[in-house]
Amino acid sequence: MEPGLSEAEGVDLRWLARVRAEEPEAVAEAAGRRERRPLLGAGRRLMIVAADHPARGALGVGERAFAMADRADLLRRLCVALARPGVDGVLASADVVEDLLLLGVLDGKIVIGSMNRGGLAGASFELDDRFTGYRAEDLERFGLDAGKLLLRLDYDDPGSGSVRTLEAAARAVDAMAARRLPLFVEPFLSRRDPETGLLRADLSPHGVITSIAVASGLGGTSAYTWLKLPVTDDPDDMARVMETSALPAVLLGGDIKDGDQDATYEKWRAALRLPTVQGLVVGRSLLYPADGNVAAAVDTAVGLLRTTRADT
Repeated sequence: MEPGLSEAEGVDLRWLARVRAEEPEAVAEAAGRRERRPLLGAGRRLMIVAADHPARGALGVGERAFAMADRADLLRRLCVALARPGVDGVLASADVVEDLLLLGVLDGKIVIGSMNRGGLAGASFELDDRFTGYRAEDLERFGLDAGKLLLRLDYDDPGSGSVRTLEAAARAVDAMAARRLPLFVEPFLSRRDPETGLLRADLSPHGVITSIAVASGLGGTSAYTWLKLPVTDDPDDMARVMETSALPAVLLGGDIKDGDQDATYEKWRAALRLPTVQGLVVGRSLLYPADGNVAAAVDTAVGLLRTTRADT
């Protein structure tokens, strides 16, 4: 087992905190030692586990409001997921990536750094999603493999947070392309629920098509841009939705309600056959499955990639 990891006790937060306090340079050293690989491996499809939710204050999973607030438990679940055959890597904010680097579990894995976390979940300024996470220069300096940004656009946003985020996203596309680093852009048309004030994503065909068109045109080049997209409410609409852009895309998972797991897998299975879809980037639904079996949930998702091939 790696330092800080124990089969009996899981992740040792005491060890992680001591290393961070006494040897902060160990983070950069671990990043420098990490064995890297091409973005698309021999299987030509991506299976990435996402864990960038906590940095935006999004800690809930289903009815468990603070499920992701237990860092040792989150890291344990990530270690289980990353060890499963067919899992290519992780998407996370700097603190989680660095914990995993120190634990020594990222060799040969794709590491995607989350870039804009300023639009805190449920905040009045949620649409002003400033880039408070990784910058392009940070991703390059630590030898990470790609970046990811979230782009929520509300046409009725009175505070203009959407347009500020849109401009910042375009500049991030430019900065990443200048370094030849892939950037996964996750776009949503969003609107406030008039009763609760909560921000809701528009997963209708019109909403997803529009968000794809806007995201695809960001920056001075789209050569290094990927899309990270939801499956529409009606999976039969996905073929039409995915005709909007020639950019490579991955499907996101989101928080799946208890009892909906099998239906979600079937939606993913159908969408994975579409020509531009290159894989899955899934977080809470694999790390916190209803039955608690992380390995089985991850293996099922990997199995979908193995049994589906994009139509030619």
